[in-house]
Amino acid sequence: MEVHAITKNIRMSPQKMREVLRQIQGLNALEAKAILAVVPRKSAFWALKTLNSALANAENNHQLDVESLVIKEAVTGAGPTLKRWRPKARGSAGRILKRSCRVRITLTQA
Repeated sequence: MEVHAITKNIRMSPQKMREVLRQIQGLNALEAKAILAVVPRKSAFWALKTLNSALANAENNHQLDVESLVIKEAVTGAGPTLKRWRPKARGSAGRILKRSCRVRITLTQA
């Protein structure tokens, strides 16, 4: 049985989030939780929050044993992008893209 958890509209680029999610793919869920707790990045906080949600879904909604769960996939995708402008030289304007992402973690039994 697979269990999912999704966090949307995280104000961070998907590229920065992917660096942390690659570290936990394929690991035991509790090992991944311990790793994310010590990684000093903002993206680790959101990945840990999503992983905790997936563990709670597995335990409460599907009555699965938390110790036997493995992270099948941890992926991120682009969310909505805020488009802003910054004044540039000679009256022109430069575009600023404030990116956001969404995270999906899938757990399965080992």
